[in-house]
Amino acid sequence: MLSAADNEAITRVGRGTLMGNFMREFWIPACKSAELAPDGMPMRLMLLGEKLIAFRDTQGRVGIFDHRCPHRCASLAFGRNEQGGIRCGYHGWKFDVEGNCLDQPNLPDKNRYPAGTKANAYKTSERGGIVFVYMGKRETPPPLPDIEATFGPMHGSGIAMTHRDCNWLQNLEGDIDTSHLGFLHAGLIDGEGIDEKEMQRYTVINKAPQINVAEMPFGTMYSAQRSAMPGHDHHRFACFIFPFWVTYPSDMIESNVSVNAWVPIDDENTMIFNIDLFRGSGKDTAIRYKDGTVVPHLARPLDYKPTTTDWMGRWRSVHNSSDDYGRTPETLKSTFIGVVGIPLQDQAMIESMGPIVDRSMEHLASSDRMVMMTRRALLSAAREFAKSGKLPDVVDDPSISRNARGGDMVVPENTDWIEGYEQAMKNAVRPAGTGS
Repeated sequence: MLSAADNEAITRVGRGTLMGNFMREFWIPACKSAELAPDGMPMRLMLLGEKLIAFRDTQGRVGIFDHRCPHRCASLAFGRNEQGGIRCGYHGWKFDVEGNCLDQPNLPDKNRYPAGTKANAYKTSERGGIVFVYMGKRETPPPLPDIEATFGPMHGSGIAMTHRDCNWLQNLEGDIDTSHLGFLHAGLIDGEGIDEKEMQRYTVINKAPQINVAEMPFGTMYSAQRSAMPGHDHHRFACFIFPFWVTYPSDMIESNVSVNAWVPIDDENTMIFNIDLFRGSGKDTAIRYKDGTVVPHLARPLDYKPTTTDWMGRWRSVHNSSDDYGRTPETLKSTFIGVVGIPLQDQAMIESMGPIVDRSMEHLASSDRMVMMTRRALLSAAREFAKSGKLPDVVDDPSISRNARGGDMVVPENTDWIEGYEQAMKNAVRPAGTGS
């Protein structure tokens, strides 16, 4: 459990908070590149509790800044994005993607008053189909994160996004809590019937793994260890990378290039960037029984509501708390909690905790070792930054996280879990641009 004070410190992300100041020193995924068209309508975007606008100018450059025009604070969400900048709809002042004021057409002397007026613009960059934003204090931002799945090129469905109505940390903690898989996602599945070639067979049969954890230069890492075929152990890995990335297990380590970013919209809302380099590539990821039939209900893409133009109007699931996430007496016969699809099952559990879970009420156990270690790592790093200005080394040397992957492996019994992981990574498939 966490004290009420620690829970407040680790969950709040507004400007001036412990975790908010810490997160702003990292590059943050803001939106898909495809969400912004040249000279298209500006998009309302909320990050870390700040109301922003995002737009792509005539030359294809991206601007992200405070939605309030610095003249009279009218929202630039109503601005005209054209001819290399965004023009405020109230008095016509125009700004480029860096926030420079290009025009003040309602003033008789456009060059004198107010001299040097700028919009509050943030640095942006793009890679792998994602727009990143830097909201920190450095004049020159750090390098972009060196996370394999963000390099692309993405296939059509390689980046999936979802809005969740709860705090970022409980979402992230759900991603590094491995033992729930055998219940929430696979509680009604016959593990013995799954093909012996399928690594997920072991996670379904043995619902109480040994959890190995370690602090790493990039954050933390776990292995869920189980017995596999005679004389062998199965390990299921995931890595937490500062400040909110998780490389999760969905395939063998050698070929699993995927990551989740749990980006805080504000204290009580989260945007998930679920990135899988091979999703949509035609690769068969279905889990099968011994007779070749697909194990049902383990994965299904979410259906989304139509996008709206408000601050919370993007990437919302059709099923949500208002309809019990699609739960019916019929779905309860075929799934453990009556909710269909892994993403929606996770969402139901995480949102059921409330907007910000009170961690002082918890009773943690050995299955929660990764959650406990990651909380400590986050609080320690954020407090060190507040005290001395020192950030984790991975900020300025992002190559530290290059070997952080999730995935499965089977090794001879009694193989050291970290040595086995390092050996598997030597045979890893490397996306273009990520180095060796």
